[in-house]
Amino acid sequence: MNNSRSRRIRNIVTIVLVVFGFLFVVLSIAADDLGIDLTPGFGIIQMIGFLIGLTFLTLGAFLFLHARRPKDAPRSLQAEISTRLMATGLVLAYVTGMSDLIGIGTHVAPSFERPFVGPIQLGGILLGIGLIVFGLVLYYTSRGQRESSSLGFLVTEKKDGPQQ
Repeated sequence: MNNSRSRRIRNIVTIVLVVFGFLFVVLSIAADDLGIDLTPGFGIIQMIGFLIGLTFLTLGAFLFLHARRPKDAPRSLQAEISTRLMATGLVLAYVTGMSDLIGIGTHVAPSFERPFVGPIQLGGILLGIGLIVFGLVLYYTSRGQRESSSLGFLVTEKKDGPQQ
């Protein structure tokens, strides 16, 4: 009874995170087209909304993948690395998204009247999203009840004959 209730709550939280994350991302990207932008171009409020949406989507995807793992499955090194990759991707996306505001960007005041999302900043955000996706794939392929990872074919072991 208690296990099914906690599973149901986790499923609801996962769905809410994914829906709100998707809404935040779409509203942030399409604010100009929808007429809800406060500043011309991609402003700071849109960037904050985008990053919060990305965080919600990452958490929702992680909760979904974590719920698919058996309860008694041991944590593998691959799963540990993947969670750190996801967190690193989020940190990279936040730092590059807010780089102008924290003073490390290429479009800082007083030369520019407001922050500007340039190609370097966009590349950093895309690299962060790539790390998140790579971390999610690694977490998905990490072992559950199996003895080894499903990426074990990458490691070649020679058990027959002498090794050179």
